[in-house]
Amino acid sequence: MSKPVTYILLFILFTLLVLVRVFENELFYDPYLIFFQNDYLYIDSPRREVFKVTLFTTGRYIINTVISLGILYLFFKDKSIIKFSVMVYVAAFIMLIGLYLYFVISPRQQDYYMFFNIRRFLIQPLFLLLLLPAFYYYKLKH
Repeated sequence: MSKPVTYILLFILFTLLVLVRVFENELFYDPYLIFFQNDYLYIDSPRREVFKVTLFTTGRYIINTVISLGILYLFFKDKSIIKFSVMVYVAAFIMLIGLYLYFVISPRQQDYYMFFNIRRFLIQPLFLLLLLPAFYYYKLKH
């Protein structure tokens, strides 16, 4: 694949990540979007449908993961990096969704900050921000 095509595809994928964020209110059911924009440490947890919010959060995680894996592949063009990244994303999802469900099902005010951060890893492409420089550094050393 030529460099210009790679750059165009990277631009498209990064734009897709931005669009997921920009249109999050329209695309996903998430009562926590407004909740965490306010002074959430002092208010009660919003009404929510546990199954629906979990389903939409999982969907958003999958969308961000697929786009992120595409970005990683275009950057490094190494299938072993993608295989490792898939394992990281799957393991992280299993751990994070369990904690997420705990906080959704039994919300307590003293846990809101922890919940906020766990939710952030599920709905934003933070693993891409961690893996991209890690693999770049790995490639420099090998």
